[in-house]
Amino acid sequence: MSRLAKKPLQLPTDVTLRVEDKNVTVSGQKGNLQVLMNTLVNINSVDGCYLVEPKTDNKEAWVQAGTLRALIQNMIDGVSKGYERRLDLVGVGYRAQCKGSTISLSIGYSHPVDYPLPDGVSATTPSQTEIVLTCNDRQLLGQVAAEIRALRPPEPYKGKGIQYKGEKIHRKEAKKK
Repeated sequence: MSRLAKKPLQLPTDVTLRVEDKNVTVSGQKGNLQVLMNTLVNINSVDGCYLVEPKTDNKEAWVQAGTLRALIQNMIDGVSKGYERRLDLVGVGYRAQCKGSTISLSIGYSHPVDYPLPDGVSATTPSQTEIVLTCNDRQLLGQVAAEIRALRPPEPYKGKGIQYKGEKIHRKEAKKK
């Protein structure tokens, strides 16, 4: 039984939630987000709070209820506050520069790498070695950050590469003579 699914969803004053057939839409000041609802789950409104409940009392229904509740909570946080992900470029000569909806990266290759940002994701570069990604969709933001990191993942000997802010890189010891 999912403990998370039992918690009610609290909506801030500027956020609205609509359930239409299988679609759940959350609207707020930072945009609109939508998720498809599983057939094993119901959403009920009780005193201004929303409860995500399984239709039957089996394990799969409780799993889906907990998942849907977490997705809706992430959407509520995204349209009210938004999400931010920071990336650090570690290495000599590694640089990043934002050009409109494209990030130009110099990360040790013979040519600069241009990464086009999808709609809804914005980026800033407060310094040449830091990228700040912002978006209201948590899944999309995580995917974009992972794709940028995959262009040059941190290597274990010197720690050079693109890493998340605060990420600990497990360092290996170099060969001994």
